[in-house]
Amino acid sequence: PWKVTLVDTGDNAQTGGRLLAASQHIKNEEAFCLTYGDGLSDVDIKKEVAFHKKEGGLATLMSVQPPGRFGTIKMDSDNKITGFQEKPLGADGWVNGGFYVVSPKAIDYIEDDKTRWEGLPLEKLEQDGRLSNFPHHGFWQILDTLRDKVYLEELWNSNKAPWKSW
Repeated sequence: PWKVTLVDTGDNAQTGGRLLAASQHIKNEEAFCLTYGDGLSDVDIKKEVAFHKKEGGLATLMSVQPPGRFGTIKMDSDNKITGFQEKPLGADGWVNGGFYVVSPKAIDYIEDDKTRWEGLPLEKLEQDGRLSNFPHHGFWQILDTLRDKVYLEELWNSNKAPWKSW
């Protein structure tokens, strides 16, 4: 029972501005799901929604630990290698995975169509104690580069796409 509404926000609206433009369509919802559309994941949305409700905040973001792009090394003061790990998971720590559950009241944190959602609104939600973290340990991959595209197509074409749950 889905309802899909397309909202033309213009070419120059930032992510927060796009939410602001769509707010009239979601204002009566308890919460809504939000993603940027450039990432794939096997996140359990039902669990993230339940977590959001339990936490009682205004926004929940899914965090992930992406694999490091390069191998990491440790060295001593004599420049001798004391440790090496090829592309360790979470080399850059936890990052915003781009899958959210948001209560409509969070839109009040958006100033105008030039506001980036991942800027001041998320920072203010965090400062107010209204932003929750839903850590995801499963599959997550962004599609930003040709390398990402090739990798994701290989997974799809080999029937090994973890995000395909149907």
